[in-house]
This record gives sequence, C-alpha cells and structure tokens, in this order.
Amino acid sequence: MKTTALRIYGEHDLRLETFELPEMRDDEILACVVSDSLCMSSYKAAIQGPNHKRVPGDVEQNPTIIGHEFCGEIVRVGKKWADRFEPGQRYAIQPALNYPDRPDAIGYTYRTIGGNATYIVIPNEVMERGCLLPYRGEAFFQGSLAEPLSCVASAFHSNYHTEKCVYAHRMGIVEGGSVAILAGVGPMGLAAVDYCIHCERRPQLLVVTDIDDARLARAEQVLSPAEAKRFGVELRYMNTAKMPDPVAALRAATRGRGFDDVFVFAPVPAVFQQGDGILGFDGCMNFFAGPSDPTLSAPVNLYNIHYSATHVMGSTGANTADLEECIAMMEKGLLNPAILVTHIGGLTAARHATLNLPSIPGGKKLIYNFLDLELTAISDFAEKGKTVPLFADLAQIVAANQGLWCAEAERFLLAHGPRIA
Repeated sequence: MKTTALRIYGEHDLRLETFELPEMRDDEILACVVSDSLCMSSYKAAIQGPNHKRVPGDVEQNPTIIGHEFCGEIVRVGKKWADRFEPGQRYAIQPALNYPDRPDAIGYTYRTIGGNATYIVIPNEVMERGCLLPYRGEAFFQGSLAEPLSCVASAFHSNYHTEKCVYAHRMGIVEGGSVAILAGVGPMGLAAVDYCIHCERRPQLLVVTDIDDARLARAEQVLSPAEAKRFGVELRYMNTAKMPDPVAALRAATRGRGFDDVFVFAPVPAVFQQGDGILGFDGCMNFFAGPSDPTLSAPVNLYNIHYSATHVMGSTGANTADLEECIAMMEKGLLNPAILVTHIGGLTAARHATLNLPSIPGGKKLIYNFLDLELTAISDFAEKGKTVPLFADLAQIVAANQGLWCAEAERFLLAHGPRIA
C-alpha cells in the first residue's frame, strides 16, 4: 500500500513523500487518515529534529511521520484485533503511549503511523496500550480535535490542592471555586474555557485574559458569559494590556482572595509571574504552555509557597481516559471543537504550515490529507470564492453556521475538493 506522508528528517527538515508502507502484519491495522489538526508540539519537533526528546536520533536515515491530532477510518484489521475493530470503523488516537521508561509517541517516534499521511499501518503496541479508540462522531475534524481537548482535560485533572495537616492531595480544580486562564483566547485556551464551562467539576468564577481586543471579542462570541451562566459559571473576559496593575485587577475579581486555580497558556515569563501573583491560599498554577526554549525560567514567590501554600506544576499530553471523556462530551454536544478551527488546507499545505505555525495568526489549522489545497482562513472563504467556486460554496455553508467550520462543510469539501495526485 502506497502512502503520501509528511516525514521528519532533521531540524527544519520536513518532506512530503510518496512511498510504500510495509506489509501489514496479523497484529497490526491498516487505516486511512482523513483529517489532522496541526499542533505547536509538531512545530517544536520540526525545528528541533532529533534533539526533541520524542524524535529518534536516527531520523536522517529512518524518517518518522509527523502529526498526532488525527482521525480516519480503518481499512483492514489483522487477525489479532478482528474481535475489537472492523473495516470502515472510524477511530481517534491517543498519541502518547505513556510508557513508564520511554517517551514514544505517535507523530514523533514512528515510521508507519502519524497524522500527516494518507494511509498508515498502526503497530500492535498502539492497540496494546489502549490508544486506538472507536469514534462515532459526525465529523472527522471533531475526532482530530478530541486529542487537544483531552490535553486540556488532563490539565484540569492534574491540578491539585492540599488538606492541611492530613498530608493528602485532592486532585482537580476546586469545585465552586475560582479559575483564571491567562493568555487564554488562543486555540488551546478556548478549548480550556469550553471544557471548564461544560465539565462536571466547574468553578463559580472563570476569568479569561489576553492582550488583544479582537481575539477577546471572538472568544466572547463563541463562548459567551450567557452560555457559561447556564452552567452556573460567572465568565469574565479581561484585557490585561489595558490595566496599569494586572495582578491587582485580577485579584480584585476575587475580592482580594486570589484564585484557587490558574492556567498559563503562553510560555512567557511575564504571564507566569502574573499567574503566580494572583494565586490565593493553597492555589495551584498549571504552566500548560510548553516552551521550546529549554532555558526558559521566571521568578516565583517563595514567601507565598511557604506561608500561603501556593504551588506550581505543569502538565503535558493526556491519557486514554481523558480522550474518552472528551469524545463522550462531544457526542453529548457539551464540547464544540469547531470554535478552535480558523484555517483548512490539504496535505500539500502541511509542511509550510507546520514550519511556520507560530507566525500564522488564528487558531487551529485543519489538514485534510487526501486534498491538494493551500491553507486558507475560514474568514477568507467569501473573498476567495470570487474566483474559486469551491470556496464560494464553503463560505455559504459556514455563514449559516455562525462562521464556524462544521460537519456539512467538511462533507462538501471531501466530496468536491481537489485530490492529491
């Protein structure tokens, strides 16, 4: 079986190639990948190459397939897994295999499986580790975005609080407490807001900050305070760039008490320090934004750690239970991953988009692997539709869906979009 895939050979060295996959064994599964959403973690792997902890040192000779937020259909099932999976079944992937002694992950480590490919061979260990999940959602893009949503769920589960003099940790955010999501209107920040509003363990107050009025306005449109109120959450959006003293203004939102849980969504020391400054007693700050600079550091208030029991931690990736939770929430209509998507493109656009991800504005960039299509912002559909009929039709579809990507748009694109050679 031939596949076309984006493979990593070294630092800044990604190549879109067509090659023959090895013959599928009895303990493996052959599948197609319909959609993959690009992740900043893939950008970090692309610029670091074999220096990245998940990328093998020999990729120059044995390249691996990049991309880990993907969804598709099973084509053929080896005998070992015939009682669990079947051809035509849709699937989602948990890319982190979570071995205790090695960092192997789909989209970094493997030669036959990754998100930016038309066809893949799924190795036995993926099923053994419970990382291939049946997906029954309406659209492939929702299955792709289940993975980044699961990373957010993991972060909320990873936060912890203490019981004084009992020496026990209570996992998760404080139910009925206060949460701040800093630099929180990018794609992962929006995912966190969506999850925080709709998960079972919700705060009473949720404050979301950024320094861009346009991004804040879009966030308030797609995740409104009125929607949050339906679930018992008071949601406020705040522009900290307009505050002479952001820490004081944010603490004032809690009447000076400080926040129980803070999530930092930008790898910026100033934002980290801001989060440290707004923690209340026994407050937990999760440094969610993974930096690409291994020397990144920032001051932390040791006085508060000692006397106010504040604590700082970080979380990355997720486990299978987190992914299952988010898939179930999507199936119930509690999570709307469409709010994260701002661009769509074909596999032919994946290399340039991945290598330039930090400089491309907007949220999630969604790649449809069987298409030859340049990366295009949803907001540009109408203008581009003046010369390309495909985008004129897509513009009408998304306009009827509050300007958001949707299952109907995906079906139309897959039926009428230009296929890769």
